[in-house]
Amino acid sequence: MTRIGEKKSLKRSKAPKIWRIHRKNKKWTVKNIPGPHSGEKAVPLLFILRDYLGYAKTRREAKIILNRGLVLVDGRIRKDERFPVGVMDIVEIPKTEECYRVLPNRKGEMYLYKVPKEEKYLKIFSIIGKTLLKNGVVQLNLHDGRNILGDNTYKVYDTILYDLNKKEIKGHIPFKKGTLGFVVKGNNVSKMGKIVEIDKRKTGHSTVTLENKRERFKTLKEYVYIVGKGKSLISIPEVA
Repeated sequence: MTRIGEKKSLKRSKAPKIWRIHRKNKKWTVKNIPGPHSGEKAVPLLFILRDYLGYAKTRREAKIILNRGLVLVDGRIRKDERFPVGVMDIVEIPKTEECYRVLPNRKGEMYLYKVPKEEKYLKIFSIIGKTLLKNGVVQLNLHDGRNILGDNTYKVYDTILYDLNKKEIKGHIPFKKGTLGFVVKGNNVSKMGKIVEIDKRKTGHSTVTLENKRERFKTLKEYVYIVGKGKSLISIPEVA
């Protein structure tokens, strides 16, 4: 007999650490569908409505809300309760005029940070790769799985400020000393600071040293998203 946990669900005890859920009161929970973020780096939309916002008490209630098209992720209506929501995504509830940015807290868990409605279409993307297409066209591979066209002025680890509504780049921030970085993973997750040193290694992982008013700390370069030059381009807390 096929168990429900073998396909659409997984054991709560094996759920990614970024999920803020109770792990011992029930055996099974939902599993992310394939989407913009990998399963280990995203939270199912069900948890956003039920466990984070409290708009639903049960999975059934959450599905009713979603089927009515009342929840948007990055400006698009999403109706599948297993849709993966990840770092820097924008969750909007138009009926209540609420907008949230998905960020990691100090434990590395995903949480919702309320932002003004003026920012509901603004999203920071980290460039994780570049692909050369036909006729020399450069494609930028972004951290949430989407791809957009760019050029060779954009480099891996740079970030872009993107307008989800107009589908255009509003700003470009190179990964370099003096810029403001936000840590999305590792021991210093959710911390923000000015980059004061970049250790570029030919082999292995490069490290970055950041500094804020309280401390100086070091983390892997791949764990840092650049969010501004003097100040952040988006509403974001320094430590959650």
